[in-house]
Amino acid sequence: MSMEQKLAKKTAIVTGGGKGIGWAACQTLHRDGFQVAILDRDEASQSRADELGENALFILCDVSDEEAVSEAIKNIEDKFGSIDVLVNNAGIQRYSTVTETTVEEWDLVMNVNLKSAFLCAKHVIPYMQKKGQGVIINVSSVQAFISQQNVAPYTTAKTAMLGLTRSIAVDYGPQIRCTAVCPGTIDTPMLRDSIALSPDPQEVYQECVDMHLLKRIGTPTDVGELIAFLASDKATFFTGQAIRVDGGLGIMVGGSKRS
Repeated sequence: MSMEQKLAKKTAIVTGGGKGIGWAACQTLHRDGFQVAILDRDEASQSRADELGENALFILCDVSDEEAVSEAIKNIEDKFGSIDVLVNNAGIQRYSTVTETTVEEWDLVMNVNLKSAFLCAKHVIPYMQKKGQGVIINVSSVQAFISQQNVAPYTTAKTAMLGLTRSIAVDYGPQIRCTAVCPGTIDTPMLRDSIALSPDPQEVYQECVDMHLLKRIGTPTDVGELIAFLASDKATFFTGQAIRVDGGLGIMVGGSKRS
């Protein structure tokens, strides 16, 4: 591919792109004509890049490690000629209250869920500035607004991502747009693993269904389509916003129905 051909196509980076929401984002962005770079710690994600085809690249990368992030982003720019979209999706879930959380577990969740987004943005933004435009999409959570029990590190990190989103939008606009996507309960491997920890996984799954006004759990594609929209020229007046894709989770308060 010539440099002219490289520059004619847009490039998107998706962290944690090997499964769940990240993989759905890779698929929708690639469908919409993006060259896609997948950053993931799981070597099996190479098969995802192979599935997408020649306009896809997999890089094994710990996105909480600055040196690894810097090197990966440089390699992506060298291969594709530009970086136009960054999707900060990498994340993990841990279950504990503040008093139960060890310092090691707190640091782990913060590093993967929050520090990685900071590092990727830090090293991507100069490439976007060189081109004069770019889009950063941070995958936060509905738990940036409402919280369940026993997820202190997770909900803290996801809430902090909204502040990071606003800061990027304020500091680097108008050239760079930055938004946050806040999913509700989505049927991902992370959700299935979490439910499996329960004595009655089917009961927990049904509770997840019932807490959404739309009476279903979201699919990764529900979120991937929103990400693709925000990355597109159809969303050029969106920046600094946190957009919930949550099936109405947390909208209705409890209480008896009025007759």
